[in-house]
Amino acid sequence: MKKVIIFGSIVVLIFVALIVVSNLNQAQKAAGNPFGKDRLHPATIELIDDPNYQNVILPEELEKKLADEEAVTVYFYSSDCPYCKEATPRLVPLAEENGINLVQYNLKEFEEGWDQYNLDSTPTIIHFENGAEAGRIVSAVPDEEFQQFFDEYVLSE
Repeated sequence: MKKVIIFGSIVVLIFVALIVVSNLNQAQKAAGNPFGKDRLHPATIELIDDPNYQNVILPEELEKKLADEEAVTVYFYSSDCPYCKEATPRLVPLAEENGINLVQYNLKEFEEGWDQYNLDSTPTIIHFENGAEAGRIVSAVPDEEFQQFFDEYVLSE
């Protein structure tokens, strides 16, 4: 019976050690992240170094821009969304080619954005003018549709 208790204790200690190491590893990866959070969703950690996900906007920054009635084009995405992962490598270079500052709002990290901006799915791009929504495009549409959106709402200013 003593051997079973000792063996069981060792197994429990190993599991506890694995959990501690895993938590430390995640905290280390999340350190200095652009989201200003201590803990990030694992899907977000995967995208931290991806060059297509570097133009992050925090909720407070977006709210300030809207309150100041600045024109801003926001890409609402979720770091675990397969449609976003398909669209982003097409969308970000297209925005850059057009000279558009496409800021990126991660809904996986800031879930309040779903309700605050009346979002149903990702990816969603919204262009704001004078603090109000001027146009929206939803889904991983073909590049031509992204370009039409930019031409109509962003570049026509």
